[in-house]
Amino acid sequence: MRVVSGVRARLEESLGQAGIAVPWWIPMGASAVGVLLAGVAVAQRGLFVVPVVAGLLAVATLLGWAFSGAIAPPWLKAVTVLTAVGILLADPVVPDFAPVLLVILAAEMGLISRPAFACAVTAVSLAMFGVAAAWVGLVGFPVYSAAVLLGLSGGLMGRWYRRALDAERTARDAAREQAVLAERQRIAREVHDVVAHSLSITLLHLTGTRHALRQDRDVEEALEGLEEAERVGRTAMADIRRTVGLLAEAPAGTRPMPDARDIGALVERTRAAGLDVRYEQDGDLAAVPDLTGLGLYRIAQESLANIAKHGGGAPARVRLTIGPAGTRLTVRNRLPAGALPGTGGSGLTGMSARAGQLGADLTAGPEGADWVVAVTVPGGGPR
Repeated sequence: MRVVSGVRARLEESLGQAGIAVPWWIPMGASAVGVLLAGVAVAQRGLFVVPVVAGLLAVATLLGWAFSGAIAPPWLKAVTVLTAVGILLADPVVPDFAPVLLVILAAEMGLISRPAFACAVTAVSLAMFGVAAAWVGLVGFPVYSAAVLLGLSGGLMGRWYRRALDAERTARDAAREQAVLAERQRIAREVHDVVAHSLSITLLHLTGTRHALRQDRDVEEALEGLEEAERVGRTAMADIRRTVGLLAEAPAGTRPMPDARDIGALVERTRAAGLDVRYEQDGDLAAVPDLTGLGLYRIAQESLANIAKHGGGAPARVRLTIGPAGTRLTVRNRLPAGALPGTGGSGLTGMSARAGQLGADLTAGPEGADWVVAVTVPGGGPR
């Protein structure tokens, strides 16, 4: 086994250096059969000088690899094997194993060399059979010719299969890289949504606490605001750990991801932080698939975070409608006087990306004195 392992390692290294992408056992098996056939062909003619020289010539490239570790180019192997068989066919026997060497040669050339060169080698082999049959009485010319053509077909098929397999592996690797990139982008959006919303709510609590201490001197209200800010921060950290945990082999926790049923609680937390926001819901929340609910929750979360940052304390309204035609989420807030609605930012980009994943239509822009974000998921949405 140690000898076989050593031969395998050396052969794989040689194949890599020669740029021949075939399993190591194919050239090893072909070489073993070639040596056996060459030995039988020489033995059929007697151990005389000419047959022995022809036999050594037939395995010359193999001997060269054994001493140097370098695989001979295809043209050199074709020349040596064709010459060796030509010498042996000058004294044909019945049955003759020398022509079978050309079957292996045709298969090898079809597998590792250019098709035009492989066909040329096969044509020379067939010509040699014809000459030997006409001049020295080679028996079995049609059988040997068919065998060589079959060997060429097998080699070309192996070459095609190898190239198709390489193309499939390349496509699979590219698809895997795209999947990894898409997953990283999805996780980045999750982290952005969690952090943006949590920071906005925390800042609202801290602002309320500051006002309570500065204006009302109400320590109890200030403590409640600080406790709520702490709770929101801890929840955000848990959400971030769970989201980033998707990058690991196992999830960081067992807490389920939010869905449409959690939008109401999201609005309540935002209202508790001091934002004037109302929530309206119509339809059966159980009819909203989990993936659709997660996307709608994140869009509502990002919208409320934007209102907290840019809304100037103006009232807002969140409405979720579930019906047979689909699910629609609308987040509407009054634009502060003189405010110029923005059109960019990673938040809007993230919402658009989430809507695209859901196959939904998303619009975000001013409607009169309001800024409106509306997303409609047709049907039940993806599950």
